[in-house]
Amino acid sequence: MITIIGAGAIGGVLGAYLAKGGEEVVFCDIEEEHVVMVREEGIRIEGPDEEFQIRVDAYTPEELLNINRPLDWVFICTKAQHSQGAIEKVIPLLNNGTKVVSFQNGLTDLKIPPHLNVPTPLLCFVNFSADYLEPGRILYGGVSSVSIGEFDGKWTNRLLELKALLENWGPVTVTGNIPGYLWSKLSYASLLYATALVDETMAAVVFKKELRPTLIELCAESLEVAHLQRIKLKSFDVWKPESIFPRENQIQQKLDKEWDFLAEWMSKNKKQKSGIWRDLAIRHRITEVDFDLTPIVARGRHYNLSLPLTQYVISSIKEIEVGKREMDWQNLYQLKHIYENKIKQNRL
Repeated sequence: MITIIGAGAIGGVLGAYLAKGGEEVVFCDIEEEHVVMVREEGIRIEGPDEEFQIRVDAYTPEELLNINRPLDWVFICTKAQHSQGAIEKVIPLLNNGTKVVSFQNGLTDLKIPPHLNVPTPLLCFVNFSADYLEPGRILYGGVSSVSIGEFDGKWTNRLLELKALLENWGPVTVTGNIPGYLWSKLSYASLLYATALVDETMAAVVFKKELRPTLIELCAESLEVAHLQRIKLKSFDVWKPESIFPRENQIQQKLDKEWDFLAEWMSKNKKQKSGIWRDLAIRHRITEVDFDLTPIVARGRHYNLSLPLTQYVISSIKEIEVGKREMDWQNLYQLKHIYENKIKQNRL
């Protein structure tokens, strides 16, 4: 049995495809209306290549505890800020045979009480796009990179079991370098947070050539922190961190070509705006910025790096969260101003 905690964007897509492939799937979510809809009518996936609806068992955490059935596979697919609380809710159902998988792309560290002897959670890098639209309904952008790995980089039987399960969804890569994927995704996430500073599509921001040097430097800040930690960065889909960092290896013509392609790729995705934008503009809730970008700044300080562009994006996102700042192009041009006046001049 696969218990998916968090039946929203990522969890909803994975669970629906696993159930469609014949696996025993149980959804667990705190949104009661969503749970009832999935249980009674089914979860609907609206993708670029197909749309389907499938009924799946779904429960609130309290209902799942009342069933009192030990859990086999547990997929943590909540927002990063809710992941620790999510695993704590089901602790009575965990045992030394439970296999936990974290589907957070940030630097989330799930803590499970040692006395339970639950093995260290498996880690997963996810790059497909999806949005929770309303109870029982998920928008799916289509197949993109998914990689899985053990925390220590070892290849294990449970890792191969997980690969077989996830292939009900699509192609999955097993890697001994999951940090390389996660830190590359964090650099990409920096760009996505920047696109959410304006009420526009992701592609519209990336198409703006006058903003590209600034956005590239924003992404380079996190890649530099990864480099100093001796993390070997990995490319995925259309994202090529090796073209951005080291900075001295940047070739402008190559970057322009890659970012033109990135913008085109974004423009063709069924999901046009980021999940960050949706959190801010539609759901009016806090983002995952403190689990994605804030830890990068903290680690950067260890190496005497100030990461001014990343800091500006963090503070701007937080101001939008509480209504102190509007989504506006001016936010990105202020970021450009910081780049040109504080960073570019220092390197001349």
